[in-house]
Amino acid sequence: MAPTDETQNPTTEDPETTPGATGGASGTTTVPGARTAPGANPETPPPPAARPAAPAGRMPRWLPKAMVLGLALYACFQLGSWAFHQLIGLLINILIAFFLALAVEPAVGRMAARGMRRGLATFLVFLVVLVASVGFVVLLGSMLANQIVDMVEEFPKYIDSLINWINHTFSTELSRLEVQKGLLRSDWLRNYVENSASGVLDVSATVLGGLFRLLTIFLFSFYFAADGPRLRRALCSVLPPARQAEVLRAWEIAVDKTGGYLYSRGLMALVSGVAHYVLLQFLDVPYAPALAVWVGLVSQFIPTIGTYMAGALPMLLAFTVDPWYALWVLVFVVVYQQFENYVLQPKLTARTVDIHPAVAFGSVVAGTALLGAVGALIAIPAVATLQAFLGAYVKRYDVTEDPRVHGHRRHGEVILARVQRALRASAGAGTEDRAGSADASGERAGGPTP
Repeated sequence: MAPTDETQNPTTEDPETTPGATGGASGTTTVPGARTAPGANPETPPPPAARPAAPAGRMPRWLPKAMVLGLALYACFQLGSWAFHQLIGLLINILIAFFLALAVEPAVGRMAARGMRRGLATFLVFLVVLVASVGFVVLLGSMLANQIVDMVEEFPKYIDSLINWINHTFSTELSRLEVQKGLLRSDWLRNYVENSASGVLDVSATVLGGLFRLLTIFLFSFYFAADGPRLRRALCSVLPPARQAEVLRAWEIAVDKTGGYLYSRGLMALVSGVAHYVLLQFLDVPYAPALAVWVGLVSQFIPTIGTYMAGALPMLLAFTVDPWYALWVLVFVVVYQQFENYVLQPKLTARTVDIHPAVAFGSVVAGTALLGAVGALIAIPAVATLQAFLGAYVKRYDVTEDPRVHGHRRHGEVILARVQRALRASAGAGTEDRAGSADASGERAGGPTP
């Protein structure tokens, strides 16, 4: 009888999974009759089971901490951004005050060097500036008020002349009374009066806000100028000696460049005032000297919109003399502004502030894009200070005396250079011909080379 698979390969059960009696005191599970490998201890316990793995859906322990940290950083960023936008006006005022303090620093320093206290010297300088500004505004305000009164009194005459011109040109039969009735009964006049009445509060709030801003700028600039040495000591006390020298040098450069910038603005105001005075005097416009001073100062020290503000008042007064005179003033203001922007200002700025005209023009454009009118006002001194400060760390070399460096060569130098090149070329060709003839004569004298 042939043996079956069961008799040839008797099955044995796994001792770990087979229930049964416990073997010995160790409590291990054994199977009666199970074979044991030679040399193995039947009472040796099996290896401990592997530690069960964490479930696949469980959150890592570091993830909550990372989420909290990320939310905290985002909240800090939002808080800082909100605070910056809320304080941007104050920061701009402080920046203007700092440059104003740098502008008055030379005068305050001279007065303090003669024994006067810096606080008193700063007060006197700002008092002179304030009195001059208030006097100028009062003078122009009274002049403007008188001209407005004259225009109101002469307004019916202007209306009559305009109506006569329209009737004569277009063959109409208009009268001033009909025009006045039509204007008084029109809806747009009623709406204009209502909007003007409601906008009085907005204008008052704007004026009060502007006065508060001016007061803030003057206070900060007074503190910066009066306590300039203390501010420099406080800043240098937290820096090593090498850095202190750099900070003090940067401060001196900023004072020098800011003074040079104001000097250039004063020169341009003088040129602008003289040019507009000649025009207004030629057109016989009243108050020509005061208007010339107005145009020169406002157009130079109020950037971006200063030119249009300065030109509006002379145009208004010229209109009272002759409407065509107002048009001539407008044309002159536009032409002179282009001449000043592209010719006069770059050259004067390059001489007084020592920066390239293209850099000056680009800095004004960039400052206007970043901070508006304030950026246009402080862009040139800021860029000049930065350029002069960084120029000390740039190593420069002597330039070779090459005509191509200067960008041009004289006509005689060009001809001489061409003649020299031709002589050198002919001399080289003659040397090669003599060397070739000498080789040929040597070959004929010595015979063929073996």
